[in-house]
Amino acid sequence: MNTHILKKTVKDAALPASGYRIIFDNKIEGFGVRITAAGAKSFVLNYRVDGEKRRFTIGKFPAWTVDAARDEVKKRLLPAINGKGADPVREKKARSAEPKLADLATEYLDQHATIKKREKSVYEDKRMLNNIILPKLGKLRVSAVTRRNVESLHNSLRKTPYQANRVLSLLSKMFTFAMDGEMRTDNPAKGIGRFKEDRREAWFSREQLQALAIALDNYAEQDAADALRLLIVTGARPGEVIGATWPMFDLQRGTWNKPSHHVKEKKMEHTPLNPTAVMILQRIAAHRTGIHLFPGRDAGTARTTLRNAWKQVCKAAGLATQYHVKGKRGKPLPRWKPTVRVYDLRHTFASHLISRNWSLQLVGKLLGHTQAATTERYAHVADAALRNVTNDFDEVLSLPESA
Repeated sequence: MNTHILKKTVKDAALPASGYRIIFDNKIEGFGVRITAAGAKSFVLNYRVDGEKRRFTIGKFPAWTVDAARDEVKKRLLPAINGKGADPVREKKARSAEPKLADLATEYLDQHATIKKREKSVYEDKRMLNNIILPKLGKLRVSAVTRRNVESLHNSLRKTPYQANRVLSLLSKMFTFAMDGEMRTDNPAKGIGRFKEDRREAWFSREQLQALAIALDNYAEQDAADALRLLIVTGARPGEVIGATWPMFDLQRGTWNKPSHHVKEKKMEHTPLNPTAVMILQRIAAHRTGIHLFPGRDAGTARTTLRNAWKQVCKAAGLATQYHVKGKRGKPLPRWKPTVRVYDLRHTFASHLISRNWSLQLVGKLLGHTQAATTERYAHVADAALRNVTNDFDEVLSLPESA
């Protein structure tokens, strides 16, 4: 059946009893509309390549109008076919075979991140991918992701600039990985401006540390409480503590031997422990159940987070603010958010020691830093040492002239 296809032709076309039928246009050879028994209507183009029949589906009606489908045939499909250009069907199959961003994410994690990055970094990559990147971009072909796609995602996270910049950084690394694998020739995340990050360098006063100590003593899950206590008295990174294993410790000598794969600076560290840390470790050792200091839920694994414990302890110590979320029936439900981060325990360890006039070099060595400049970022939080220096000028003013 051939007729000049119009919008009315498509809308009024009778449905076949079963399967499908095609109404072909009488002006463009091979162009038609396919109608199925279920009522689906799609524009198609029948053509030949080297004597072999092909059928290309242009798109569904009414998402595609008759005029748009006719223009697609005239301006793109027929010139390609008649000019011996790319076969539309073969080109479409090739595009459908291209990896999606979700496929790239899997390859990136398996072939790069898990091999070259720390366990904590891999955990963060997975969290950003699963919660932020893949829900928005996961179904796009790697070659189809544009700078605008990436910029739009980055801008949508502007209320959390630190998170937004980490997402952008991860996408840039993934596309560099894709370029190395010849999945695409450019990096659409490169050159996009980062948001300004206000560096947070909070540290706890003695009174706040005492409030934390009381809250930790009263916390129901003492396993998590001990992990937080170790963070306070060692200045270690959270991942180092919760991922630690017993062979790393020599409690008789009071040292923590951190292997190179476990620390940020990628080298073996032999860190001395203070008596309080040794006492905490001895207490934990008396009830050890495996190789990990803080076992996870599954046998042979370590705990992965202290997030909930930190929230509850901060709430009890008066270091959290209350906010509300809407419940199922519209009733506001109270929630608590810590006003400080667990990583601030590391800042506190460094800042208190620096304020007591210990050198950046010695404090940096305890923290596992290789450069004094890295430790210096903690120094400005505690100004007691600097205040002692400037106060010393009073002694200059009071000296007799003969001196």
